Amino acid sequence: MRVQKLTFAALAVAAGLTLTACQSDDDGKAQSAPSSPASASATGGGQGSGGSDAGSSDQGGGKDSAGKAPAGKGSAGKSSGGQATNAGTGSQENGKTAKCRTDELQITAKDHTIDGDPDGTVVVELKNHSGHSCAISGYAGVDLKTNAGSLSAKRTGEQAPSTILKNGQSTFFGINYPFNKSGGSGVRITGLVVTPPNETKSVSLTWPGAATLPVTDGSGSPVKVGPIGSAGQGG
Repeated sequence: MRVQKLTFAALAVAAGLTLTACQSDDDGKAQSAPSSPASASATGGGQGSGGSDAGSSDQGGGKDSAGKAPAGKGSAGKSSGGQATNAGTGSQENGKTAKCRTDELQITAKDHTIDGDPDGTVVVELKNHSGHSCAISGYAGVDLKTNAGSLSAKRTGEQAPSTILKNGQSTFFGINYPFNKSGGSGVRITGLVVTPPNETKSVSLTWPGAATLPVTDGSGSPVKVGPIGSAGQGG
């Protein structure tokens, strides 16, 4: 009987120890359980850091993941700078040679009549002194001042070539007019007015040709002007 009591007692002690061990395990699990929310909190913090980087490059600088985001933003800034450079280049490629303006041209006139010619010829020179190239084409406006009023020259109708004048270069056109062989006083020429093509500003010059023109019946201008680049060919 005593042996049986001791056996029961030993079993009771063993059962108590087993129960204590189970409680200890449960307590350990209960204590370790909060580690899961802590991990979730850490994960949530990483997501929040990513959102902050998207809005501002100043936050999260101490973490590697946050350090990568500003680097990406920096490269985006470089891309923007490259686009600005391309825009500047595009605008330069679209530039064209500006037309020659009156103020950029030195305009002079000389008598170019050759002995034996049936008509007189005056050659007008237009010299580019603008400091850059300019484009010129077409017909200049030509008016002769006379004692009877202003007389406009008539175009010859020749094809007008397009010319690019570099700084210091010149182009020419001719003015043809009839000699006064009537024996009378004719129409006295007092001056020459030249207006470059596509311009409204004129230049007044001294007339270098014959002093008079024959009196006409008013049916048309006896004075002819050739296109730019046709010196001596207008007639």
